[in-house]
Amino acid sequence: MSINLEIKRNINPKEICKKLSDKDITSLSKAITLIESTNKSDRLIANQILSELQNKNEKNTVRIGVTGVPGAGKSTFIENFGTKLTQMGKRVAVLTIDPSSSISKGSILGDKTRMEKLSQNKNVFIRPTAASNFQGGVAKNTRESIFLCESAGYDIIIIETVGVGQNEISVSEMVDFFLLLKIAGSGDELQGIKRGIIEMSDLIAINKSDGDNVENTEKSKNEFQLALKLFSIKSSEWTPKVLTCSSLNGKGLNKIWNSIEDYVELTKKNNYFYQNRINQNKFWLKQIINESIQRSFYENNAVKIEFENQLKKIEQGETSVFEATQTILSTQ
Repeated sequence: MSINLEIKRNINPKEICKKLSDKDITSLSKAITLIESTNKSDRLIANQILSELQNKNEKNTVRIGVTGVPGAGKSTFIENFGTKLTQMGKRVAVLTIDPSSSISKGSILGDKTRMEKLSQNKNVFIRPTAASNFQGGVAKNTRESIFLCESAGYDIIIIETVGVGQNEISVSEMVDFFLLLKIAGSGDELQGIKRGIIEMSDLIAINKSDGDNVENTEKSKNEFQLALKLFSIKSSEWTPKVLTCSSLNGKGLNKIWNSIEDYVELTKKNNYFYQNRINQNKFWLKQIINESIQRSFYENNAVKIEFENQLKKIEQGETSVFEATQTILSTQ
């Protein structure tokens, strides 16, 4: 409550927008806090900020999604990869989606602890958000956060997701380039193919290619290269790459960035890059409408009362789920 009150005392949408354009990190943090808030007045202010920035947000940015099984070294990879990008003169925003506590809904891990070196870089903004069991492994307001980071002048936006699985693909609807981080001998190669994560990947990086593990990573690389041949040509006309890397010693990080640059060059040339962003905006529109309808429905007092009433009836065996649903939906 104290955070919201503090924001409201100091908030001015136009001033926030101006400061964002001036690359003010404090204003960026405030704006993201507003869009994450469930408070109605906070959301209204957040919408004003997003609308104000809409016509100004024509930045030449690249959005990169990074996913991989737990233990693949995502955080170490992002820390060293992000550092390398800043050495090239890039400003990097990292939106990390942390596993959340099922009780508190809060972030379990602190990303500034996991990426200590990167968090101290003045050209890097790191924002951890609890996933809170949201389907897709991406926090509900990640898309808006990407938009705000771009408005604040960040060139590269990296989104780290909660691992991979059947529902961990929402990130593909909001990024330009999808990177799958793997480790050799993890035993999930075939399972990964079945899940379809590999099919949507633009690059597969076999991490931890150092020490005695180099031979294993090269073998794994060859296996994935063969597997990729089973998939049809992407609509982007890009041929997915398989590379090895080491987050610890930096091996292969330059090649990964070169591949991303090649992808961006190709897809801008054939117009896929721009069309993909348009399609993502269409998806975003549908998502916002669905969320707004859902929020409005559940905030209706009559619905709240009837919902609880029907839950009790189901518990006592007095109604079926279908009948309860119809009753709740017909509540004015």
